[in-house]
Amino acid sequence: MHNQFIVNIIHRPEMVPEYAEKVTGQGREEDLGRKALLTESLDIFKTQQALAHKYGLKTTIQMTYASLFNAEAVELAKQHHAEFGDEIGLSLLGLPCEQFREKYKTKDFCIWMFSMEDKKSIVRDVFGKFHEAFGFYPESTGSYYMDADLINFIKAEYPSVKCAVATCWEEGPKAYHTCNNSWYTFMDGGPWAPWIPSKANTHAPAANEKEDSGIVAIPHLSRDLLACYDGNGSNFGTHPQNVLRGMIYDTKTWEYPYLYNLIDQYRSLAKYNDGYAYNMMFVGPGWMNKMGRWEQPYELLYKSYEDGCAYYGKLKAEGKLVDMTMSEFADYYRQKKDYTTPECALWRDILYGSDKQLFWYCDPYMRACVNMDQGGAIVDLRPYAAKLEWPVGIGTPHVQDASYPFLIQEKYRAGYFTHYAGEGTVRSAKLCWNGEEVDLCLCRTKAKFSREGEDRILTLDPVEIVFRDLRVRLQTVITFSEGSSCIRYDRKLLSVSQPDAAVTIKEYMTACYGTTEYTEDMSALTLQIEAGEADSVTIPYEYKCREAAVAGAEAVSCTIPPIKTRVSMLANGRDKIGFIREGYAFSPMFTLGWERKLKEGEVFTTWLNLERAD
Repeated sequence: MHNQFIVNIIHRPEMVPEYAEKVTGQGREEDLGRKALLTESLDIFKTQQALAHKYGLKTTIQMTYASLFNAEAVELAKQHHAEFGDEIGLSLLGLPCEQFREKYKTKDFCIWMFSMEDKKSIVRDVFGKFHEAFGFYPESTGSYYMDADLINFIKAEYPSVKCAVATCWEEGPKAYHTCNNSWYTFMDGGPWAPWIPSKANTHAPAANEKEDSGIVAIPHLSRDLLACYDGNGSNFGTHPQNVLRGMIYDTKTWEYPYLYNLIDQYRSLAKYNDGYAYNMMFVGPGWMNKMGRWEQPYELLYKSYEDGCAYYGKLKAEGKLVDMTMSEFADYYRQKKDYTTPECALWRDILYGSDKQLFWYCDPYMRACVNMDQGGAIVDLRPYAAKLEWPVGIGTPHVQDASYPFLIQEKYRAGYFTHYAGEGTVRSAKLCWNGEEVDLCLCRTKAKFSREGEDRILTLDPVEIVFRDLRVRLQTVITFSEGSSCIRYDRKLLSVSQPDAAVTIKEYMTACYGTTEYTEDMSALTLQIEAGEADSVTIPYEYKCREAAVAGAEAVSCTIPPIKTRVSMLANGRDKIGFIREGYAFSPMFTLGWERKLKEGEVFTTWLNLERAD
């Protein structure tokens, strides 16, 4: 199969670049119309365009509101469209300028945070100004994040729009904390690669034509799917100045092999996605001002950007890359992908020198992360099956928090490795023998990816578990079946040092719900063991630490009304025992699980299912 690596190069003539007035103003009173600021910004945009074109790359020019008032910026866009085939799009970033401040009387600049009434007014204003400048409406738009109501409105009013920058991967509490608790943009839980957003929630991909919002969404920056998840994403992306901000370069030679390794790892994702891989570079002019940015001088900022363009240009010249505009990519994506086609990424550490591996899976029903350093445990799980309606902005319950809620999130809710009493969120298993218990989270392993029909399969290297008087080897196989909203775990006991020894295995999921580190009210939840009318057990969540177990149960489940989600686990085997556990105030989680005895050569299969619960 011929691999295709697609890149979107996106520039925006911001005119009043984010950060730039404070950085370049040097203590002067804020003046968004200051000529030096506008001139420098336009010069940087010209530089970015020139570097892309120098290496044979076409761009998408996302005009900002401020740039639409600048005749030179408008003329440049027209020239570059005619000469290089660049697309003229419209960004909803870069709103602040004298005209915007005068009209809307606010310093807000994130389109998704405005009231719906203001969103509509701003969109009509900006799109109208664009049409006035160019005589047509754009085919692409974008922001850091675009909520579903905003996308639905834009598509209805301006049907020409087919592509949008719609979220910034893992831009949540981690990014907030590394910005001195001042960056009030929370949008964790979305896809890291292009997708078709549902009409109900931007993060959740559409499962069918009825749910289709009408656009193809792309992420704001291509992030390192391991370093970004573990730390601050703003330091780990294919935006060259992200790499500089993360200080991931040689300060003497000004070389940054990590940038090229990161681009190459994105290229490698074609192995898991039917020969298709995607990358993007989206850089505003504020990053390249003449005073320098972060710890770097202008000369290094310039060099990094040229080197990034040069690398993409080299790949294109070698036939290893196709540069597309945003609207071209939207057409390509529609032809390439079905609604239920998942996005898969078996991602390895390329920064810290470890052997750590994560597997990311995203489809219309879930986003999941499997950590091979924890024996194949699920460490992040978002229930897209609920297609949770989540209005964002002033006048809604979520003024700043656009994140899609999690059931499992090891960074915000502890994961396996907790500090004290209680449990963190994780989907794992424990092996028990003669009073000893070992969690597979303690067993590092590696995974190989394969595909069989509609199944994407992770086959983990066997792990060895040593008890006082018993040694066992266990292998895990994890299967994601396309369109099923289900994750299957097969645990096979490959060998046991004592013939006929029966080892107890406990498959479990400890979970909660939320978007940040802080616990939500769990009192609306209901835990249940389904085992026929006589043996079924129901526990309404009251923080009482209650437990229940039923031999031969049919299913264990939890219904979570605040996020309209029902999660359940099923298991095979006659001797299985289903169990549920309610948490308590210090450890406000819930646990679902199955217990069964295994002998050498036997397999225990469990399924985790997600569905909407109204």
